[in-house]
Amino acid sequence: EVQLVESGGGSVQAGGSLKLACAVSGFTFGRFTFDDYAIGWFRQAPGKEREGVSCIMVSDGSTSYTDSVKGRFTISSDSAKNTVYLQMNNLKPEDTAVYYCAADPLGYCTGSYFPNGYAMDYWGKGTLVTVSS
Repeated sequence: EVQLVESGGGSVQAGGSLKLACAVSGFTFGRFTFDDYAIGWFRQAPGKEREGVSCIMVSDGSTSYTDSVKGRFTISSDSAKNTVYLQMNNLKPEDTAVYYCAADPLGYCTGSYFPNGYAMDYWGKGTLVTVSS
């Protein structure tokens, strides 16, 4: 069973930075490898719907971002570590949320996979990011 574990959340002041990591495991007996996956970062703030933040196609490194984070967040992947990162700079109070990573071996960074996330097969439990003003 594929598992995703997020880390790197915490509390920072506005203008600060955090780097989230999403470690993916459980490929040993499956048909797919890490490089086959579309992996996205999503967030959900209290009282708000979940939104797609960023997504990467590991195979070719193509990326997508929601407009509100463009120029501030950068998604990347490390196939040697089976890990996807989200570097978050110039954080704003409105970035406060629980951040989840999600993955799908047959997915894309479009449509029902991203930014909606509905079609993503595997989800982590989330990591909390709090940005104070």
